[in-house]
Amino acid sequence: MNKLALSLLIAMLVNLVSSVALNTQANAKTIHSERSLYRNILVEENNGLRCLKFNVKSAKTQQSCMLVDNPRQLVFNYTKLLFSGLLINPNPERILIIGLGGGSMSNALHEIFPNANITNVEIDPAVIKVARSYFSFFENEQVTSVVQDGRIFVKRAALKKQQYDWIILDAFNGDYIPEHLMTQEFLQETKNLLSANGVLAANTFSVSDLYNYESATYKSVFGDFFNVRNNNNSNRIILASSKPLPKPAVIAERAESLNKKLRPFNVDIKVISRQMTSTATTQDWPSDTRLLTDQYSPANLLNLKH
Repeated sequence: MNKLALSLLIAMLVNLVSSVALNTQANAKTIHSERSLYRNILVEENNGLRCLKFNVKSAKTQQSCMLVDNPRQLVFNYTKLLFSGLLINPNPERILIIGLGGGSMSNALHEIFPNANITNVEIDPAVIKVARSYFSFFENEQVTSVVQDGRIFVKRAALKKQQYDWIILDAFNGDYIPEHLMTQEFLQETKNLLSANGVLAANTFSVSDLYNYESATYKSVFGDFFNVRNNNNSNRIILASSKPLPKPAVIAERAESLNKKLRPFNVDIKVISRQMTSTATTQDWPSDTRLLTDQYSPANLLNLKH
């Protein structure tokens, strides 16, 4: 069996184990629980899969999962899709992550880019503590965590004229993305932090009452962007940049060069590169969709239906 076939077989087995474990989490053992200032936090484990969950309105939502015996293997599809950001900027030196979860993205990025400066912003200090204790989240001179609301951090970073090559928006409060991190004003503030070659990768949803509103709002700030999604889950990644989007040939070339580097993390960047669609050619929301602003928020939209 050649190396490529072996790698594909290993990836398939890891995906199978992860899928089975995720589907059997109903029988999971709770190994940690606490009530933080913002939410109920649970850490559950079953069949070698450890998951961080937020208990909101009696529903448990998975925020991060880790294979205990192989923590570098990424479990969630949306986490893997986030690596599509490297197809826009393959060599980020300054990375900002808003929303920590278990810290798996930060850990993986530090291993891939050990000299990059990675700043993790998380509003809930209890989440950072749990990530350190149960999910192997680590910090050093290059990797830091900041306890702060993401909107406040972005405003202060702008005042300091800070720039980032890759900004990842992955904040989730258990119900949805916090509404003040979805507005036109916030996205413009975030765009101002991007370096000349910077890319924004936002984790959101392909099945949502807010899909059209989010899409229209991102388009109003960034112009055309990439949608990245597959049929395995309801997540989508929005990739946006201050610069024009790269052409398909450039995307394919970068995917080829990144493929070997990302394989150990169970990320098939070549497949992901083929799951990207540009809004320049595919716009799937009405052109007159209202934008999300600080005065017109997701909460208002959801309340309209009740």
